[in-house]
Amino acid sequence: MARTVWDSTVGKKTVMAISGLVMLLYLVAHMIGNLKIFFGTEEFNHYAHWLRTVGEPFMHYEWTLWLIRVVLVVAVVAHAVSAYQLSRRGIGARPSKYVHRKKRADYATRTMRWGGVILGLFIVWHILDLTTGTVHPGGFESGKPYQNVVDTFSTWYGNAVYIAAVLALGLHIRHGFWSAAQTLGAGSRTRDRALKTTANVLALLLTTGFVAVPVGVMTGVVS
Repeated sequence: MARTVWDSTVGKKTVMAISGLVMLLYLVAHMIGNLKIFFGTEEFNHYAHWLRTVGEPFMHYEWTLWLIRVVLVVAVVAHAVSAYQLSRRGIGARPSKYVHRKKRADYATRTMRWGGVILGLFIVWHILDLTTGTVHPGGFESGKPYQNVVDTFSTWYGNAVYIAAVLALGLHIRHGFWSAAQTLGAGSRTRDRALKTTANVLALLLTTGFVAVPVGVMTGVVS
């Protein structure tokens, strides 16, 4: 039964919608956590340490964090695979181009496709930069996330990569939230305007919240 659902177009769209909402919830929490950097070194480092001790003593050190990571990896993979397969299925269903192109639909589709690729590459870079320290520009120090963040956003390329990815994220959320609502049956003529407004507000808040950190470092508010 699960295979039948997955093989269907509706099933893949549902997987995309649910996995997208899971990632959206994480992004909201992640953004709120990031903004703690404006309260100083001790506050931000304490928050990072707290993430590793959530659930203690029932959960061992970092177990909850790793559980969240596993859920996110599953969500990202499910989202990417279903998006790719739906894209290939769509191309296969119309091997020749339409005579009259729908500009808005095509623009939204291209934005989602390329935005997804950009975000996928950014996730890899972000992990290598601030989790493993492999490509970190300064002397990466485990347990000192405040200084690591400042090091990253003290470089022009760190800011450029991050801000470009966040802008792509905003566009992705703006279109994706509304699409997910339609897929899950929440859309209707009376609710469409409210859903689109919600999507725009979410995209704006998350974009502003994430961009605030590199801007804070660049302006010296965070140092």
